[in-house]
Amino acid sequence: MESPNPSKPSIFERTRNHPLATSFTLLATLSVGILAGSVLTRNVSGMEQQKVDSSDARPIVIPNPTTLGNGFSQIVKTVGPAVVNINTEQMPKQSAVKPGRRRGARPGTGDDDSQQGDMQDFFNKFFGGQNPGTDDDGDGSERRALGSGYIVDPRGYIITNNHVVDKADKIFVKLASDPEGGPGEQGRPAKVIGVDKETDIAVIKIETTTPLPTVKLGNSDGAQVGDWVLAIGSPFGLSQTVSAGIVSAKNRSIDEGPNASGVATNQFQRFIQTDAAINPGNSGGPLVDMAGNVVGMNTAIYTQSMGSQGVGFAMPSNTVASVYNMLIGPEHKVIRGSIGIQFQGATASAVTRMYGFKNGGVIISVITPGGGAAKAGLQPQDVIVSVDGRAIKDGDDLVADISSRKVGSTVKIGYLRDGKQNTANVTIGDRAKLASDLAKDDSDDSNSTPQEVDAGVGKLGIKVSAIPSAVATKLGVKGGVLVTDVRPGSFSDEISLSKGAVITEINRHPITDESSYRTVVNALKSNDDVVFVVRYPSSPTRGSSYVGGTLP
Repeated sequence: MESPNPSKPSIFERTRNHPLATSFTLLATLSVGILAGSVLTRNVSGMEQQKVDSSDARPIVIPNPTTLGNGFSQIVKTVGPAVVNINTEQMPKQSAVKPGRRRGARPGTGDDDSQQGDMQDFFNKFFGGQNPGTDDDGDGSERRALGSGYIVDPRGYIITNNHVVDKADKIFVKLASDPEGGPGEQGRPAKVIGVDKETDIAVIKIETTTPLPTVKLGNSDGAQVGDWVLAIGSPFGLSQTVSAGIVSAKNRSIDEGPNASGVATNQFQRFIQTDAAINPGNSGGPLVDMAGNVVGMNTAIYTQSMGSQGVGFAMPSNTVASVYNMLIGPEHKVIRGSIGIQFQGATASAVTRMYGFKNGGVIISVITPGGGAAKAGLQPQDVIVSVDGRAIKDGDDLVADISSRKVGSTVKIGYLRDGKQNTANVTIGDRAKLASDLAKDDSDDSNSTPQEVDAGVGKLGIKVSAIPSAVATKLGVKGGVLVTDVRPGSFSDEISLSKGAVITEINRHPITDESSYRTVVNALKSNDDVVFVVRYPSSPTRGSSYVGGTLP
């Protein structure tokens, strides 16, 4: 019987039985590692210490300054010293808003600020640079705002936007030459000389012992679409910031809708549109052409983020100059002429053909009692076609002409009535006074549910009913029919004839009741021009509106 082979001793047993041999083995291994590391380190150090020959390298020489040929820098050097930074303070006031109510709703729109309309979201004024947590929300905090402006008189007269200084208790102006920081960091105190809310223009003044640099105002009529322009100002409080772009459109309006009396809230605001980068804080700064002349004042932007999206609006310099000259006058206010009428801003081509003014003119919607037009015998539905013998293109043309005339002067108005040419001598009145005489907005208090009829559903896409007596009394009409329903996609829907409108005429035929309505509608044929004269119970002082189109 064979005995089993003895097992090999483990490493632990060998180390325990031969400790001296194990120690020598470990020391030898460590010595080899240290020796190899030393050799490698010496080789690396030798490589680092070895010098590289760079005698053939040439040093960089900074060239002399070169003036580029685009002219932008020269324009900025000329105009920049006259561009100022404006910051304002509004002292804390007791909030008039009760707890639980939402702030910001427009007068007459209730508490829900969602009713302010899409334009309030898109067209934002440049209060730019408001500091977080400083808005006056009834918590006793101070409100601050930043804007821009430019000096037009060496004695310290500055033009800016009204919304930059509106409601401000303190206004400070910082010149381009003023040092940053230190005493008086906010700038020099300024006072308001005059404001014009309708064009959003303000004139302020700072005291100075030495003449200040000024800009040169140009003629904005010379600015053409495609011309280069520079915007200079203080976006986000960054003074003397310059951006370049082109004039992208002229005579652009921002349609914010009519007020309670049916009058456009921005009737005198016709802008130069530019794609020069404009941001919050640029408001009130100059828009400059390549001759170094100011052709506009940056006023508003089209934005969904309160930042530049390539569409900015500047008030033309010709308007700025005209308003400035009145604001620095003895009364420090703008007085505009008026003949005491209201009219619809835009009319369909079918309306112009039906009333015979397709080549230009303005159809009267409302005659203001006591105004020049009323005294001269003009009536609603008269079409003004000339002023002192000059043909009138549209409502903007008429307003521009009449508003610039002196109160108390007389103008010869040419107009059409039932297609016949007439003239009348009309006395110019004070527009502000006449506007204050208009009746205030009344809410629609009719709760009756009239009986509907089906006439016109097929051709026009509407249902109508007899006009309730309360509505007729409210509007001051003797007859008509009330639109109770508009079919989506119908002819009436396409021409924006809305539910709730009171139709008083169709194609110059009076609509006194449902029977006369059916008679006129039944006679309509395809390709006929159809023009409605309508009134709106929600705006009884708005007068007649004209809605029209061509039947498919």
